Amino acid sequence: MTLSTVATVPTAGSRPSARVLILKDVDAAGWHFAISSASRKGAELDRNPTVALTFYWPALGRQVRVEGIAQADPPQVTADDFLTRSEDARAMVLTGRQSEPYSDPAEISEALDKARLELAQSPTLVPLEWASYAVRADTVEFWQADPTRRHRRLRYERDATGWSPTLLWP
Repeated sequence: MTLSTVATVPTAGSRPSARVLILKDVDAAGWHFAISSASRKGAELDRNPTVALTFYWPALGRQVRVEGIAQADPPQVTADDFLTRSEDARAMVLTGRQSEPYSDPAEISEALDKARLELAQSPTLVPLEWASYAVRADTVEFWQADPTRRHRRLRYERDATGWSPTLLWP
């Protein structure tokens, strides 16, 4: 899925920022994903938890759009998410350097070696900066492509009593 946040850029005001992540689960709490809170995504969510999620299946001509607020999951959900990831993924998170510049690939290898050693010594370690979120949707739109451009769009909006559907023009 694509997660879109709003980044505050000192010289340009607010700008959208998007990246592809893994949808971990969907349940009554929302649409779940996890990130490092020390990353750019984490900083953007900390400043503004309003997000959009986009799912696109070109072969099927389908798209789902979700808009809402990202809320932190309970600590156990966050820990479970981290601990079920591969050792390589956990080691990369432990380097704590996502999105930082580097000049020599050896820096990454050295940081990963150190992180793997830390994991070997503490296999249940969950870094403080690891965060799992649930997006509590207030709008969900389903889109089905049509070869004649009469795409079918159905938007659901949350209100005080539940969800209200609206058909939208293509």
